Amino acid sequence: MADKPKMLAPENQSQIEQAEKQFDQFKDSCDALTLDRMNAAPKQDLEPQTKLSQKDKDKLNDVYLKPSNWSRSPEKFNERFREEYNFAKEYVQFIAEHNELKGDTIELWTKPFPGVPAEFWKVPSNRPVWGPRYLAERLTKCQYHRLKTENKPTFTEGGNTFYGDMVVDTTINRIDARPVSSHRSIFMGAGK
Repeated sequence: MADKPKMLAPENQSQIEQAEKQFDQFKDSCDALTLDRMNAAPKQDLEPQTKLSQKDKDKLNDVYLKPSNWSRSPEKFNERFREEYNFAKEYVQFIAEHNELKGDTIELWTKPFPGVPAEFWKVPSNRPVWGPRYLAERLTKCQYHRLKTENKPTFTEGGNTFYGDMVVDTTINRIDARPVSSHRSIFMGAGK
């Protein structure tokens, strides 16, 4: 590696040293980004795209989703997970929302357990549908992390506050699935 250039003026040399210090702090904050820290990042709150009243829900026909394509699994299903699989494949009612391309049909593959076929789903956005619980859970896990730099005070020295770039991250749901409640009662488990 080449030696550092020497500046003729001492104030220029101190500016270079200050820039190196800020760059090292920025590099340290980038290095501190681990998957655990990103998963602990705050989630961005988004308003629901679809707001249906109980009257609107009653008027809509029930739409039951089925996979449009599937692929066999070469593995054998482990029977120890049968109870979990039976719970995951129960049909639940939800509204899928595409937060990046509003109103666009969502296409994705699911394979909740080894030994079950991989299934390709086409889920309509912004309308109540019935689908397996594992599909709704898979939709809620479609997220990404947004990393950006913000100009914040990095340190104070001799009464002077120095500003630099710090990495800040948030978690954003690209696709979401919100449950649809068909119960008119406020009590859990009460019928229609």
